[in-house]
Amino acid sequence: MSTLPIRQKLIDIARREVGVKEVGRNTGKRVREYQAATNLEGTGWPWCAAFVCWCVREWGKDKEVLAALKMTPAQFEKWRPKTAAAFGLEDWARKNKLEILDADDKPTLRTGDISTYDMSHCGIVADDKRGVIFAIEGNTGASGGRDGDGVWDKNRNFRESRRFIRLLQP
Repeated sequence: MSTLPIRQKLIDIARREVGVKEVGRNTGKRVREYQAATNLEGTGWPWCAAFVCWCVREWGKDKEVLAALKMTPAQFEKWRPKTAAAFGLEDWARKNKLEILDADDKPTLRTGDISTYDMSHCGIVADDKRGVIFAIEGNTGASGGRDGDGVWDKNRNFRESRRFIRLLQP
C-alpha cells in the first residue's frame, strides 16, 4: 500500500506556510515558532532546519501519521528531529536508522523526503520529479540562494543537493 497520502500530509503542512516572512533578520513571531521546535534556544539564527523540524512535529499530531510510523505521540516526540542545523538532520536520520540517499547517486525522490544541500541548507521535497528538486524551504528567498526572508516553494538543480532523508517508505 502506498504511503503517499500520509507523506502528502507533511507537504500540506509545509505548503500552508509558504509566504510566511521574517520580521527583522531571522526572527519574527512565526519564525520564533519554527525555532522553538528545535533544541536551540533564542532567535536570530538561520532557521531552515527549524522549519523542517516544525513541519515534522506538526505532522506527528496526525493519528494516521502516527499509525504509519507505528509510534505513540510520546514516541514520536522523542523520535522527531530537533536540530537547528541542516546537516544535523542527517545525523538525526543516521541515529534513527532512516534511509539516507546520496544525491550523487541521483535517487528517485519521494514526496516528503527531507533534502539537504551542499550550502548547509535544507527543505522538504514536495514532488516526485526526476532531475529537479521541487521543495518547500524555510529561511530562503523567492529566487536563488540559501538565506532569505521566508518560506517559499523552490526548484533546485540536483547539483545543489547533498542528501535526502526518507521519513517513510513509499
